[in-house]
Amino acid sequence: MSKLVAFAAIQGGYKVVSQVEGELRNALESNDASSKIGFPNTAYYLPVIYSLTGIKCETLEDLKKPMELARKLLPPHIKGKNHLPYLGPLLDAGMAALFAYEVSEAIRIFREPDFYCLEQEDPDVDAGKLWLGPADDTILRKRGVEFVDGSAPGFAAIVGAAPNPDIAKMIVEDYQKKSLYIFCAAHHNGVTVIEQCLEAGMQIGWNTRIVPFGPDISSAIFALGFANRAAMAFGGVQPGDYRKMLLYNKNRIFAFVNALGDIGTEWAVAAAGCVNWGFPTLADTDIPEILPTGICTYEHVVANVSHEEMCQKSVEVRGLKVTVSEIDIPMAFGPAFEGERVRGADLYCQTGGGKAQCTELVKMAEMNEIEDGKIEIIGPDVTELKEGEAFPLGIYVQIAGREFEPDFEPIIERQIHHLTNYIQHIMHIGQRDISWIRISKAAMEKGFSLKHIGVVLHAKFHQDFSNILDKVQVTLYTNQKDVDELTERARGEYAERDGRVEKMKDEDVDIYYSCTLCQSFAPNHVCTVSPERTGLCGAYNWMDCKAAYEINPTGPNQPIEKGECIDPVLGQWKGVNDFVYKASRGNVTHYNFYSLVHDPMTTCGCCECIAALLPGCNGVMTVGRDYTGETPCGMKFTTLAGVMGGGAASPGFVGHSKYNIGQGKFILGDGGLLRMVWMPKMLKEELKDRIDKRAAEMGVPDLYDKIADETIGITEEEILPFLEKVGHPALKMDPIV
Repeated sequence: MSKLVAFAAIQGGYKVVSQVEGELRNALESNDASSKIGFPNTAYYLPVIYSLTGIKCETLEDLKKPMELARKLLPPHIKGKNHLPYLGPLLDAGMAALFAYEVSEAIRIFREPDFYCLEQEDPDVDAGKLWLGPADDTILRKRGVEFVDGSAPGFAAIVGAAPNPDIAKMIVEDYQKKSLYIFCAAHHNGVTVIEQCLEAGMQIGWNTRIVPFGPDISSAIFALGFANRAAMAFGGVQPGDYRKMLLYNKNRIFAFVNALGDIGTEWAVAAAGCVNWGFPTLADTDIPEILPTGICTYEHVVANVSHEEMCQKSVEVRGLKVTVSEIDIPMAFGPAFEGERVRGADLYCQTGGGKAQCTELVKMAEMNEIEDGKIEIIGPDVTELKEGEAFPLGIYVQIAGREFEPDFEPIIERQIHHLTNYIQHIMHIGQRDISWIRISKAAMEKGFSLKHIGVVLHAKFHQDFSNILDKVQVTLYTNQKDVDELTERARGEYAERDGRVEKMKDEDVDIYYSCTLCQSFAPNHVCTVSPERTGLCGAYNWMDCKAAYEINPTGPNQPIEKGECIDPVLGQWKGVNDFVYKASRGNVTHYNFYSLVHDPMTTCGCCECIAALLPGCNGVMTVGRDYTGETPCGMKFTTLAGVMGGGAASPGFVGHSKYNIGQGKFILGDGGLLRMVWMPKMLKEELKDRIDKRAAEMGVPDLYDKIADETIGITEEEILPFLEKVGHPALKMDPIV
């Protein structure tokens, strides 16, 4: 490798560390050393420093330790006559600079709390606030699921700027089409790729996967912090286990750096730091390369990459396998466009959303009843509408296949939401008969027709479900009478489907189903789904898993024979234990379905809610991941998830879905729903009907009004008087512990 590269990077390391030492010195001189610092709403402190060293930085004084470590990591300067392998010193210099960059960003947030749009998914572009800063744990867990299920195969960290906005748009859209996230930081000659994207008419933010972290090279540390938190949250990697942390990222987080523009010493040392993670750098300029395979999968630094080849070359060098399916429509297509917004100024026309009825229905058909690939619009197309109009829409998909069954209908139907959203410039919200589709002016300018929704559904259903279907026919109704008739029929179908699962009991079946989808991030976690215990992520019920297994017999949803019942009260079966022991590679020997006190199920970072024991109230609380406030157990959701995520079984705590709260076996071994003494108001209101129904079944129809929320208090001491006043049933039950 080039001595010049090592020289530049090590020089950069000394420069960055010295600069940040000065920033910290100034901050300590002008502020109390005990002043609180940190990245908002995260249980991971300064995540790169915390994950690799275990150091918890909570005050300005605490920042001295990582800076002392950074100074010690700096290797001797490269001298012309000395011969030594340069890669080791290069990596140390890079790590030193990254620690310093994270300290610098913590100081910036302390000094300028409004610099970033913190705890937001989208920047406030209209106000000129482009930079989001570090993602909070709510965003991490929401977006981390996409890295778990493969819908986001990796991320491209872009620093600098392209020669012009058109080239920037081309590069970024290439990554979007491959479903990658694009994490952006730093400027080149005062211009950033984010500003170029905006100039090119693109939307930025987490929802379009174009994430504007910050305007300086130090902001790139947020990308590494996101990767390391994913390892802790989903993979169970412990803080301070730096070797496992870096190997986890190399093997599981497929990321790389694109350096657009002239690379100075500060960029060089940041790139050297990323090599520690196994993340290579590809540059569009003529810089010395580091080509031998070693830390990274293939090359470490690649130069002179053309802008047209940047995306494909990056994917190749990182060793990332990406499946891209070309869909014959005039707009771009892929998961990266799922979060794209169509706002008022961009809107051409819409359906649903209270403006007009929009209904979706998938039904099984006989082979001779439909014609594969037939896409028919019955009524006017959007091309016949005036700008600003709302129109009714019924999307009716008929599926025929020798292996297709009626139980598969809702599995396929749920895909309409995602696949329609994958169309660039189209926005889809909701499902079933409450769908809402907004079509932008940009889509119409590119030649969008409702027929293109049918093209997408036909192509993707064949690509994703070819083993169970042979024919797909799509009919799109836009006449009010036809839409009303479809809606009436669909509502009857929905009710029948829900009733099949709602009426099922765990005792009714001999087979449960596993879900190991999250093992790519949480290797020890095994979720078992039964009729009365939906998957803790909320995405799978028993019927879904059954259908998914039949669709993909080698997939993450495998049948589990319950076998001998060991404990009917707590919910434990020998067959489940045997499966879990094997699937967790011997790390989990057993768990109970119906208890959070006694050997509860394992939990990964994808759970919708976490229930926790409140011994002082003789009950339990639960909190959803959308609630960011304090809770009576003394921990926010982010802290709870950090403590028990990654596949841990934690007595006194358990992850679960929102739907599970109203199911018959919800923590029934501990007393069931009658133990619920506290929930966030937003979650409680969302589940009111289900709480009322289950509480009535248990003989306490007014339980909803007896459950405290944050308006009553956020400590056990604050909510106990309320519980006593309303006569909460938990207070009269046997001691929970």
